[in-house]
Amino acid sequence: MENLDQKLRSVQQEFEQALGSASSSKSLEQVRLQFLGKKGEFTQLLATLKDLPIEQKRAFGSQLNQLKQDAQERFEQVKDELIAREVDAANAKQQNFDVTAYKPHAYPGHLHPYSQFVHEIEDIFLSMGYEICQGPEVDSEFYNFSALNIPQDHPARDMYDTFWTTRPDYLLRTHTSTVQIHSLQSKELPLAIVAPGRTYRYEAVDASHDFMFMQCEGLLVDKKVNVSHLFGTAQTFLKTLFGKDELDIRIRPGFFPFVEPGFEIDMRCPFCSKGCGVCKHTTWIEVFPGGLVHPNVLRACNIDPEEYSGFAFGFGLTRLAMLKYGIDDIRLFHSGRVAFLKQF
Repeated sequence: MENLDQKLRSVQQEFEQALGSASSSKSLEQVRLQFLGKKGEFTQLLATLKDLPIEQKRAFGSQLNQLKQDAQERFEQVKDELIAREVDAANAKQQNFDVTAYKPHAYPGHLHPYSQFVHEIEDIFLSMGYEICQGPEVDSEFYNFSALNIPQDHPARDMYDTFWTTRPDYLLRTHTSTVQIHSLQSKELPLAIVAPGRTYRYEAVDASHDFMFMQCEGLLVDKKVNVSHLFGTAQTFLKTLFGKDELDIRIRPGFFPFVEPGFEIDMRCPFCSKGCGVCKHTTWIEVFPGGLVHPNVLRACNIDPEEYSGFAFGFGLTRLAMLKYGIDDIRLFHSGRVAFLKQF
Protein backbone atom coordinates (compact mmCIF):
# COMPACT_ATOMS: atom_id res chain seq x y z
CA MET A 1 0.00 0.00 0.00
CA GLU A 2 2.83 2.32 0.79
CA ASN A 3 4.45 1.49 -2.55
CA LEU A 4 1.20 2.31 -4.36
CA ASP A 5 0.95 5.65 -2.57
CA GLN A 6 4.50 6.51 -3.58
CA LYS A 7 3.72 5.45 -7.14
CA LEU A 8 0.75 7.84 -7.23
CA ARG A 9 2.86 10.78 -6.05
CA SER A 10 5.62 9.87 -8.50
CA VAL A 11 3.26 9.70 -11.49
CA GLN A 12 1.64 12.97 -10.46
CA GLN A 13 5.04 14.72 -10.30
CA GLU A 14 6.12 13.28 -13.65
CA PHE A 15 2.85 14.44 -15.18
CA GLU A 16 3.33 18.03 -13.95
CA GLN A 17 6.94 18.09 -15.13
CA ALA A 18 5.90 16.81 -18.57
CA LEU A 19 3.18 19.46 -18.81
CA GLY A 20 5.65 22.17 -17.90
CA SER A 21 8.09 20.99 -20.57
CA ALA A 22 5.51 20.85 -23.39
CA SER A 23 6.18 23.78 -25.75
CA SER A 24 3.96 22.88 -28.70
CA SER A 25 0.70 21.16 -29.52
CA LYS A 26 2.63 18.16 -30.79
CA SER A 27 4.63 17.70 -27.58
CA LEU A 28 1.50 18.26 -25.47
CA GLU A 29 -0.25 15.46 -27.36
CA GLN A 30 2.63 13.15 -26.44
CA VAL A 31 2.06 14.00 -22.76
CA ARG A 32 -1.61 13.11 -23.11
CA LEU A 33 -0.83 9.76 -24.67
CA GLN A 34 1.83 8.98 -22.04
CA PHE A 35 -0.35 9.69 -19.02
CA LEU A 36 -4.04 9.89 -20.04
CA GLY A 37 -4.21 7.54 -23.03
CA LYS A 38 -5.59 3.99 -23.07
CA LYS A 39 -2.14 2.65 -22.24
CA GLY A 40 -1.07 5.66 -20.18
CA GLU A 41 0.35 5.79 -16.67
CA PHE A 42 -2.98 6.51 -14.94
CA THR A 43 -4.72 3.66 -16.79
CA GLN A 44 -1.98 1.25 -15.76
CA LEU A 45 -2.36 2.30 -12.12
CA LEU A 46 -6.07 1.63 -12.28
CA ALA A 47 -5.31 -1.84 -13.65
CA THR A 48 -3.29 -2.68 -10.51
CA LEU A 49 -6.36 -2.24 -8.27
CA LYS A 50 -7.73 -5.67 -9.22
CA ASP A 51 -5.08 -7.36 -7.07
CA LEU A 52 -5.83 -5.30 -3.93
CA PRO A 53 -8.22 -6.13 -1.08
CA ILE A 54 -11.72 -4.65 -1.32
CA GLU A 55 -11.11 -1.93 1.28
CA GLN A 56 -7.93 -0.78 -0.47
CA LYS A 57 -9.69 -0.87 -3.84
CA ARG A 58 -12.31 1.54 -2.52
CA ALA A 59 -9.73 3.92 -1.00
CA PHE A 60 -7.21 3.93 -3.84
CA GLY A 61 -9.84 3.62 -6.57
CA SER A 62 -11.52 6.81 -5.46
CA GLN A 63 -8.13 8.50 -5.07
CA LEU A 64 -6.96 7.36 -8.50
CA ASN A 65 -10.17 8.46 -10.24
CA GLN A 66 -9.93 11.87 -8.63
CA LEU A 67 -6.26 12.14 -9.57
CA LYS A 68 -7.02 11.23 -13.22
CA GLN A 69 -9.90 13.70 -13.32
CA ASP A 70 -7.66 16.47 -11.92
CA ALA A 71 -4.96 15.52 -14.42
CA GLN A 72 -7.45 15.77 -17.28
CA GLU A 73 -8.59 19.21 -16.14
CA ARG A 74 -5.00 20.32 -15.70
CA PHE A 75 -4.18 19.05 -19.18
CA GLU A 76 -7.06 21.01 -20.75
CA GLN A 77 -5.96 24.16 -18.92
CA VAL A 78 -2.38 23.88 -20.20
CA LYS A 79 -3.68 23.06 -23.68
CA ASP A 80 -5.81 26.24 -23.79
CA GLU A 81 -2.89 28.34 -22.57
CA LEU A 82 -0.54 26.84 -25.16
CA ILE A 83 -3.01 27.39 -28.01
CA ALA A 84 -3.46 31.00 -26.94
CA ARG A 85 0.32 31.52 -26.94
CA GLU A 86 0.63 29.96 -30.39
CA VAL A 87 -2.14 32.20 -31.75
CA ASP A 88 -0.47 35.29 -30.27
CA ALA A 89 2.87 34.26 -31.75
CA ALA A 90 1.30 33.69 -35.18
CA ASN A 91 -0.41 37.10 -35.07
CA ALA A 92 2.83 38.80 -34.02
CA LYS A 93 4.69 37.09 -36.87
CA GLN A 94 2.08 38.18 -39.36
CA GLN A 95 2.15 41.77 -38.13
CA ASN A 96 5.94 41.86 -38.40
CA PHE A 97 6.15 40.04 -41.73
CA ASP A 98 9.39 40.86 -43.53
CA VAL A 99 8.68 41.28 -47.24
CA THR A 100 12.42 41.24 -47.94
CA ALA A 101 12.96 37.84 -46.34
CA TYR A 102 14.73 35.33 -48.56
CA LYS A 103 12.66 32.52 -49.98
CA PRO A 104 14.73 29.64 -51.34
CA HIS A 105 14.11 28.18 -54.78
CA ALA A 106 12.28 31.29 -56.01
CA TYR A 107 13.03 33.28 -59.16
CA PRO A 108 14.10 36.86 -58.34
CA GLY A 109 11.74 39.39 -59.86
CA HIS A 110 12.83 42.34 -61.99
CA LEU A 111 11.48 44.81 -64.49
CA HIS A 112 10.79 43.73 -68.05
CA PRO A 113 13.54 44.83 -70.48
CA TYR A 114 11.04 47.25 -72.03
CA SER A 115 10.48 48.96 -68.68
CA GLN A 116 14.20 49.10 -67.93
CA PHE A 117 14.91 50.63 -71.32
CA VAL A 118 12.10 53.20 -71.05
CA HIS A 119 13.39 54.31 -67.64
CA GLU A 120 16.91 54.72 -69.06
CA ILE A 121 15.67 56.81 -71.98
CA GLU A 122 13.52 58.96 -69.70
CA ASP A 123 16.52 59.61 -67.45
CA ILE A 124 18.60 60.76 -70.43
CA PHE A 125 15.96 63.23 -71.63
CA LEU A 126 15.20 64.45 -68.11
CA SER A 127 18.89 65.31 -67.77
CA MET A 128 18.54 67.34 -70.99
CA GLY A 129 15.61 69.35 -69.59
CA TYR A 130 12.72 67.48 -71.21
CA GLU A 131 9.38 66.68 -69.55
CA ILE A 132 7.92 63.16 -69.70
CA CYS A 133 4.35 63.15 -71.07
CA GLN A 134 1.71 60.50 -71.73
CA GLY A 135 -1.31 60.34 -73.98
CA PRO A 136 -4.26 58.05 -74.81
CA GLU A 137 -3.60 54.91 -76.85
CA VAL A 138 -7.09 55.16 -78.38
CA ASP A 139 -7.38 58.59 -79.98
CA SER A 140 -9.31 60.45 -82.64
CA GLU A 141 -8.19 60.79 -86.25
CA PHE A 142 -7.69 64.53 -85.62
CA TYR A 143 -4.83 63.93 -83.19
CA ASN A 144 -3.41 60.95 -85.08
CA PHE A 145 -3.71 62.37 -88.62
CA SER A 146 -5.36 65.74 -89.34
CA ALA A 147 -3.47 67.88 -86.83
CA LEU A 148 -0.21 66.26 -87.98
CA ASN A 149 -0.68 67.44 -91.57
CA ILE A 150 -1.85 64.02 -92.79
CA PRO A 151 -4.85 64.68 -95.07
CA GLN A 152 -7.73 62.34 -95.82
CA ASP A 153 -6.12 60.88 -98.95
CA HIS A 154 -2.76 60.12 -97.28
CA PRO A 155 -1.84 56.39 -97.50
CA ALA A 156 -1.23 56.28 -93.72
CA ARG A 157 -4.99 56.38 -93.30
CA ASP A 158 -5.45 53.18 -95.26
CA MET A 159 -7.35 50.51 -93.32
CA TYR A 160 -4.50 48.06 -93.90
CA ASP A 161 -2.06 50.25 -91.93
CA THR A 162 -4.33 51.29 -89.07
CA PHE A 163 -6.46 49.58 -86.44
CA TRP A 164 -9.75 51.49 -86.58
CA THR A 165 -12.31 51.02 -83.79
CA THR A 166 -16.05 50.56 -84.13
CA ARG A 167 -16.45 54.12 -82.86
CA PRO A 168 -16.36 56.45 -85.88
CA ASP A 169 -13.08 58.37 -86.39
CA TYR A 170 -11.33 56.62 -83.46
CA LEU A 171 -8.34 54.33 -83.77
CA LEU A 172 -5.39 52.75 -81.98
CA ARG A 173 -2.69 55.38 -82.34
CA THR A 174 -0.16 54.58 -85.05
CA HIS A 175 2.53 56.75 -83.43
CA THR A 176 3.12 58.64 -80.20
CA SER A 177 3.10 61.88 -82.22
CA THR A 178 -0.49 62.27 -80.99
CA VAL A 179 0.99 63.41 -77.66
CA GLN A 180 2.71 66.23 -79.57
CA ILE A 181 -0.66 67.75 -80.46
CA HIS A 182 -2.13 67.25 -76.98
CA SER A 183 0.92 68.98 -75.46
CA LEU A 184 0.87 71.91 -77.91
CA GLN A 185 -2.80 72.49 -77.09
CA SER A 186 -2.48 72.26 -73.31
CA LYS A 187 0.99 73.55 -72.37
CA GLU A 188 2.60 76.96 -72.45
CA LEU A 189 5.49 77.74 -74.79
CA PRO A 190 8.39 77.16 -74.87
CA LEU A 191 8.14 73.42 -74.24
CA ALA A 192 10.31 70.32 -74.53
CA ILE A 193 8.62 66.93 -74.08
CA VAL A 194 9.20 63.26 -74.77
CA ALA A 195 6.39 60.70 -74.81
CA PRO A 196 7.26 56.99 -74.70
CA GLY A 197 4.45 54.51 -75.17
CA ARG A 198 2.78 51.73 -77.14
CA THR A 199 1.71 52.17 -80.76
CA TYR A 200 -0.20 49.90 -83.13
CA ARG A 201 -0.05 49.21 -86.86
CA TYR A 202 -1.66 46.57 -89.02
CA GLU A 203 1.58 44.89 -90.11
CA ALA A 204 2.81 41.36 -90.67
CA VAL A 205 4.93 40.08 -87.79
CA ASP A 206 8.54 39.13 -88.57
CA ALA A 207 11.98 39.46 -86.97
CA SER A 208 11.93 43.27 -87.11
CA HIS A 209 8.19 44.15 -87.21
CA ASP A 210 5.26 43.67 -84.88
CA PHE A 211 1.67 44.92 -84.81
CA MET A 212 2.36 46.53 -81.42
CA PHE A 213 5.66 48.22 -80.64
CA MET A 214 7.13 50.84 -78.33
CA GLN A 215 7.84 54.31 -79.69
CA CYS A 216 9.05 57.60 -78.27
CA GLU A 217 7.95 61.00 -79.54
CA GLY A 218 10.06 64.08 -78.85
CA LEU A 219 9.14 67.72 -79.36
CA LEU A 220 10.83 71.04 -78.69
CA VAL A 221 9.15 74.35 -79.60
CA ASP A 222 10.66 77.76 -78.96
CA LYS A 223 11.74 80.82 -80.85
CA LYS A 224 14.57 80.50 -83.42
CA VAL A 225 14.86 76.69 -83.30
CA ASN A 226 16.74 75.17 -86.27
CA VAL A 227 18.01 71.81 -87.53
CA SER A 228 21.33 72.12 -85.68
CA HIS A 229 19.37 71.79 -82.41
CA LEU A 230 17.81 68.56 -83.69
CA PHE A 231 21.14 67.08 -84.78
CA GLY A 232 22.77 68.07 -81.48
CA THR A 233 19.93 66.47 -79.51
CA ALA A 234 20.10 63.27 -81.57
CA GLN A 235 23.87 63.02 -81.23
CA THR A 236 23.84 63.64 -77.47
CA PHE A 237 21.05 61.13 -76.90
CA LEU A 238 22.54 58.30 -79.00
CA LYS A 239 26.05 58.72 -77.55
CA THR A 240 24.68 58.65 -74.01
CA LEU A 241 22.39 55.70 -74.67
CA PHE A 242 25.09 53.52 -76.22
CA GLY A 243 27.90 54.85 -74.03
CA LYS A 244 30.14 55.75 -76.98
CA ASP A 245 31.95 58.92 -77.95
CA GLU A 246 31.95 57.88 -81.60
CA LEU A 247 29.02 56.32 -83.48
CA ASP A 248 28.86 55.17 -87.09
CA ILE A 249 25.78 57.13 -88.18
CA ARG A 250 24.52 58.86 -91.30
CA ILE A 251 22.01 61.64 -91.94
CA ARG A 252 19.88 61.62 -95.07
CA PRO A 253 16.72 63.38 -96.28
CA GLY A 254 13.41 61.85 -95.26
CA PHE A 255 9.74 62.63 -95.71
CA PHE A 256 7.28 62.88 -92.82
CA PRO A 257 4.07 64.90 -93.25
CA PHE A 258 4.40 66.68 -89.90
CA VAL A 259 7.97 67.99 -90.37
CA GLU A 260 9.66 70.05 -93.07
CA PRO A 261 12.48 69.49 -93.78
CA GLY A 262 12.64 65.86 -92.63
CA PHE A 263 15.68 63.71 -91.91
CA GLU A 264 16.60 60.08 -91.28
CA ILE A 265 19.42 59.32 -88.84
CA ASP A 266 20.69 55.77 -89.30
CA MET A 267 23.15 53.55 -87.42
CA ARG A 268 25.30 50.71 -88.65
CA CYS A 269 23.65 47.31 -88.09
CA PRO A 270 25.34 45.58 -85.12
CA PHE A 271 24.27 42.11 -86.31
CA CYS A 272 25.96 41.95 -89.69
CA SER A 273 28.51 43.49 -92.05
CA LYS A 274 26.92 42.55 -95.38
CA GLY A 275 23.19 42.80 -94.63
CA CYS A 276 20.62 40.73 -92.75
CA GLY A 277 16.87 40.51 -92.07
CA VAL A 278 17.04 43.06 -89.25
CA CYS A 279 18.57 45.81 -91.42
CA LYS A 280 16.67 44.68 -94.54
CA HIS A 281 20.03 43.78 -96.12
CA THR A 282 21.23 47.41 -96.19
CA THR A 283 23.71 47.29 -93.24
CA TRP A 284 21.96 50.43 -91.90
CA ILE A 285 19.11 50.72 -89.38
CA GLU A 286 16.90 53.78 -89.08
CA VAL A 287 16.99 54.92 -85.45
CA PHE A 288 16.16 58.64 -85.16
CA PRO A 289 13.84 60.13 -87.82
CA GLY A 290 12.74 63.72 -87.32
CA GLY A 291 12.77 67.29 -88.63
CA LEU A 292 11.49 70.79 -88.08
CA VAL A 293 7.84 70.97 -87.08
CA HIS A 294 5.69 71.70 -90.12
CA PRO A 295 3.96 75.13 -90.00
CA ASN A 296 0.60 73.44 -90.59
CA VAL A 297 1.02 71.47 -87.35
CA LEU A 298 1.67 74.68 -85.42
CA ARG A 299 -1.33 76.36 -87.04
CA ALA A 300 -3.57 73.38 -86.12
CA CYS A 301 -2.69 74.11 -82.49
CA ASN A 302 -3.21 77.90 -82.84
CA ILE A 303 0.52 78.69 -82.72
CA ASP A 304 2.00 81.33 -85.01
CA PRO A 305 4.73 79.66 -87.15
CA GLU A 306 6.21 83.10 -87.88
CA GLU A 307 7.00 83.54 -84.19
CA TYR A 308 7.72 79.96 -83.06
CA SER A 309 9.53 77.01 -84.59
CA GLY A 310 10.58 73.64 -83.30
CA PHE A 311 11.76 70.15 -84.08
CA ALA A 312 10.14 66.77 -83.56
CA PHE A 313 11.44 63.22 -83.66
CA GLY A 314 9.95 59.80 -83.14
CA PHE A 315 12.07 56.69 -82.75
CA GLY A 316 11.23 53.07 -82.08
CA LEU A 317 12.12 52.09 -78.52
CA THR A 318 11.95 48.46 -79.53
CA ARG A 319 14.46 48.91 -82.33
CA LEU A 320 16.90 50.79 -80.09
CA ALA A 321 16.53 48.13 -77.40
CA MET A 322 17.37 45.46 -80.00
CA LEU A 323 20.46 47.41 -81.02
CA LYS A 324 21.69 48.04 -77.50
CA TYR A 325 21.08 44.54 -76.12
CA GLY A 326 21.98 42.64 -79.30
CA ILE A 327 18.50 41.14 -79.79
CA ASP A 328 17.93 39.98 -83.34
CA ASP A 329 14.21 39.10 -83.13
CA ILE A 330 11.54 41.56 -81.98
CA ARG A 331 9.20 38.71 -81.05
CA LEU A 332 11.41 37.74 -78.09
CA PHE A 333 10.15 40.76 -76.12
CA HIS A 334 6.65 39.26 -75.93
CA SER A 335 7.61 35.59 -75.89
CA GLY A 336 7.54 35.25 -72.10
CA ARG A 337 10.63 33.02 -72.24
CA VAL A 338 12.24 32.91 -68.81
CA ALA A 339 15.70 32.19 -70.26
CA PHE A 340 15.44 35.39 -72.33
CA LEU A 341 14.07 37.59 -69.53
CA LYS A 342 16.65 36.37 -66.98
CA GLN A 343 19.38 38.04 -69.04
CA PHE A 344 18.03 41.43 -67.95
